[in-house]
Amino acid sequence: MERVPYDPPPADAYAAAPLLNCLLREVAQPTAEPGVHRLPSGRLLRVRGGRRPTEPELITGPGLDLTEPERDGAHRPDRTTHPLDHPALVKLVAEELRLHTGLDNHELPAEMLDSREAVAAILDARARVTPPADLYRRSEQSLVTGHPYHPAPKARGGGPAAAWLPYAPEAYASFPLTLLGVREDLVVEEGDVRALDAFGEAPPGYRLLPAHPWQLALIGETLRQAFEDGDLVRLGTTGDTWPTAAIRTVHDPARDLFLKFSLDVRITNDIRRLWAHDLRKLRRTDEAAARALPGAWLSDRGYRTAAFAFEELAVLVRDGFGDLGATPLLAAGLTEGFDGSPLAATPDPGGWWTAYLGAVVRPALTAFAAGVVLEAHAQNTLVAVDGSGTPVRALYRDAEGVKLLADVGRAAGWERLVYTLVVNHLTEAAGALVEHHPGFDPWPAVRHEFARCDLPEAAALLTAPTLPGKTNLLLRWTGADGADARYLPLPNPLAGS
Repeated sequence: MERVPYDPPPADAYAAAPLLNCLLREVAQPTAEPGVHRLPSGRLLRVRGGRRPTEPELITGPGLDLTEPERDGAHRPDRTTHPLDHPALVKLVAEELRLHTGLDNHELPAEMLDSREAVAAILDARARVTPPADLYRRSEQSLVTGHPYHPAPKARGGGPAAAWLPYAPEAYASFPLTLLGVREDLVVEEGDVRALDAFGEAPPGYRLLPAHPWQLALIGETLRQAFEDGDLVRLGTTGDTWPTAAIRTVHDPARDLFLKFSLDVRITNDIRRLWAHDLRKLRRTDEAAARALPGAWLSDRGYRTAAFAFEELAVLVRDGFGDLGATPLLAAGLTEGFDGSPLAATPDPGGWWTAYLGAVVRPALTAFAAGVVLEAHAQNTLVAVDGSGTPVRALYRDAEGVKLLADVGRAAGWERLVYTLVVNHLTEAAGALVEHHPGFDPWPAVRHEFARCDLPEAAALLTAPTLPGKTNLLLRWTGADGADARYLPLPNPLAGS
């Protein structure tokens, strides 16, 4: 086979990996030849690599039935491969999705290209700054790839990089918040938000409201009248905060506090506002999670906002760590990798993995037994490690993603937990561990951990032939609601352990 040499730019490689993961999972079919997949059009696509596929190329020429794989290093000289740069890959994906669905979509290809340009800006910014010394912050701000199964995980609304880069966690950003005063009779709040009053001193008749500077830039024109009428006043800025992996959530280390804001930008599947329907059920879901997860839940204490911009100016107050006695690390950072990661450095992958599973799986299953379905994906899970890097405790976060079995039903709740915990989280963590420790088999320990639980669903999972895989590419292409979830069956590695 003739192969045209091609060395993709780093941004192409980063942006292609999650897009290829989606394409191969959701619409392509594997052939008998390793790494080669048949697309809906009948075209053949070859990729290299494992959980982060790279070097996409189309194969052309006669003899493409691939009912038999190439053997013993043999090659087919009448076939030619054509490497695809990122724009060509986006074009290919769009063509294949039109055939597969019968629908067109002009928005998603633009997001895919925007995501690639955002990655390029992030890589350039990271090359010019020193990573933070704090290991926890480094783990939160390590996600250059981001969601490994989303077609445009780093899209930032199509705006210029100068508008969002000062607030990007992947660029190791830190920044002060804008401090506003809201007329007291126009304040809307629920829960314990007293921590917001410690950010400064409000004038008589006003209450303090920190705001994300990027969000203010996005919605500034809609607030003009409120400023002119004195319903809203500017009161300066706070001290520095830094963005977590969830770009609209910041950590204030001086106060040991997290604040989550609305952000009128589409990131992955959603416009990232604090929607009114989520805010109004916040106390119920947070209190249920806190009861189900004592010592393993970062509580969303409450929110404050302005009546005239209820969603746009909402700020949610989340617990800090307190005296944790260990170093928290973002699970998604462990799967993507960062300097100092104990996943990579451990000399005992088996012992480390057993401790990891004990920390993260048991609380999630205990919560389910109590009627609470965590959104237990890797970006919502913090794993605290001791001085040797061994996991000792997990902390879950984000009441917005929590579901209650009383609302969603047991079968749907279990499917959601299996997707977020096993497919999204443990599969990625296991893959990263195997990359750093070749030959290690992570799945018997996972099977053992689930077997310890007396939930009937956990027992059934160990013999189920498939797991639910969320179809983010098709969801975005077909214009489904951002909170929707549709799954396709994936092979279950637990059943074969």
